[in-house]
Amino acid sequence: MNGPADPTDDGFEEQRPEGPPRIPGPRGAADDLDPRHAPDPLPEPSPQPPSGAPRTLPQAPSEPQPPRTHAVLKSLLGAWALAACSAEETQAVEDHLTECAPCAEEALRLRDAVGLLHPEESLDLKPLLRSRVLEDCLGKRPARIPVPAWATPYDTETARLDALLRDFGDSEWQTPVRLKWFEEERRRTRRATVAGVIGHLLTVDGLIATALGLDDPLGPEAPPGATARTEHYWSSAAQPLTRQIREPWREQGHTLVRTVSFAGRGVGELAVDYGAFALPLGDAFLERAFECWVHAWDIAEAVDYPYDPPSGPHLNRMIDLAARLLPSALAHRRRAGLAAPPRGLVAAGAPGRTLHLEIEGAGGGSWDIALDSPAAKPSAEHTVARIALDGAEFCQLAAGHISPEEAAVGQHGDREAIRDVLFAAASLSRL
Repeated sequence: MNGPADPTDDGFEEQRPEGPPRIPGPRGAADDLDPRHAPDPLPEPSPQPPSGAPRTLPQAPSEPQPPRTHAVLKSLLGAWALAACSAEETQAVEDHLTECAPCAEEALRLRDAVGLLHPEESLDLKPLLRSRVLEDCLGKRPARIPVPAWATPYDTETARLDALLRDFGDSEWQTPVRLKWFEEERRRTRRATVAGVIGHLLTVDGLIATALGLDDPLGPEAPPGATARTEHYWSSAAQPLTRQIREPWREQGHTLVRTVSFAGRGVGELAVDYGAFALPLGDAFLERAFECWVHAWDIAEAVDYPYDPPSGPHLNRMIDLAARLLPSALAHRRRAGLAAPPRGLVAAGAPGRTLHLEIEGAGGGSWDIALDSPAAKPSAEHTVARIALDGAEFCQLAAGHISPEEAAVGQHGDREAIRDVLFAAASLSRL
């Protein structure tokens, strides 16, 4: 029988497969292109603040702040002088100062007071900073291979001079420098440049290099003697010396210190031949430290730059060397007829006439100087004269920068002995 017609029947009979339902397979690339499989569009996302940004609530527009009163602005002057105001407060105070004369005067007074509380300091490093830092570091952890004590002043003074030269421009290396020394009862001068002075230090330091078996900066044909070496170096230069001289001088100084540090004990007894005289290596290093400081002072004076004396312990070593050389210098002047003859001859090691030298200030101390013979033994019981002199002034006298007549000394006793010793101190200088 035919039943009633199904209203949804479209005339086609659905074909159902027999058996259990099939599991659909994976979608292929063709399925993704079929518009019937396209996913529904996602809703448009609302804008979100960046990750981590604080969420803020809408705020009503802020109302303008009322202008600050005179009393409020005046109370801010102290903070303004100390630069402790906000940008808005600073602008308000400075606008007020253009309109209020009493507050402007008060602001100037406060700024001056702040300047007294915080004085301006030079941006240049202090010359002794390197040695102080090294001393502090070595005090906490000693060096595995320490620099000998007699070479430390040379290491320090070359470092100080190198720090002065570091920022010199090309024109400053050609700045005229007047070298001064004392010879035959009067002061001598020689004109050089900053570069020429460094060349002079390089050539004379080369005497220590040759004593240690290192290469001579002037080569194997270099003449003997400190002065002759310098004159040869200056005259043989193909062109005026420039800032290029700094590097070989600096490297030679480092090599000298490094060599004696690795050499160990006993190296200080080597002799360094200066031509007219010789010094043990330890004294030669002190002599080179002294000359480095003196010529650094010459350079600083030429470029109008302040330069401090060495530290007290180093200055004391330099003064001690000069005091130990005075008897020999006095005997040399006596042989040249420039000093009074000895009052009496004494046997080597026996006490003889003595001058007591008192050096005041940093690096100071006291020394007894034998007057009649370098081999005589100074004796307090045989003291015939006393001299008191400032340490820096004594060094200037020994460097030939001031004459014996210009040295402001405290004198007592034999005038002839005092004069002979002062002139002997000046005769220690040379080019």
